[in-house]
Amino acid sequence: MREALQIYFIRHGETAWSLSGQHTGSTELPLTAHGEVMAQRLAPVLMPLTFTLVLVSPRLRARRTCQLAGCASSSHVEPDLAEWDYGDCEGLRSDEIRVWQPGWDIWADGCRGGEAPEDVGLRADRLIAKLSTLGGAVALFSHGQFGRVLAARWIGQAVSTGRHFEIAPATIGILGFDPDRGAHGECRVIRQWNAAPSAAWAGLPAGRA
Repeated sequence: MREALQIYFIRHGETAWSLSGQHTGSTELPLTAHGEVMAQRLAPVLMPLTFTLVLVSPRLRARRTCQLAGCASSSHVEPDLAEWDYGDCEGLRSDEIRVWQPGWDIWADGCRGGEAPEDVGLRADRLIAKLSTLGGAVALFSHGQFGRVLAARWIGQAVSTGRHFEIAPATIGILGFDPDRGAHGECRVIRQWNAAPSAAWAGLPAGRA
């Protein structure tokens, strides 16, 4: 029997714009010094695990996090893991966007010149379909907003449900299946979310499906 799929979602470490609240899509920012330390703290949690597949966003901040977490040697770039394309909102904070677009809500309105919510949802669905053919543990190094969409779509909810799934930098989430409802698609669950490395395995088996 194929081992149950378990998806480890890791958001990249801190950047200057994650601190300032500026929307960061395609802009290539390095991790801050603290962000590098945050990424290094992921290594003791992730390196002992055996991953069927390690995928990483094309963006520098995600690739650097993957490297510092000790997973780069077996990683593959996956374009669908890129952050939401913020278009004209790139580099702006939400309050700045609402100056020229009052009432703006990314979960309803998307980004002018960038992606609509349904566009990001389609990327998440495409990725889930690809991963659903696999078994065992899979690691994804990506971004906050995309991760929120992925979690919502994993459990069959609308993209807008992602607004409820906060993800801090350099945290780990685990998407999997309810062990009491079968292992291969009967009931998808969010087993863990937004966990700092020190708390990453609280109440869970040590990374086993």
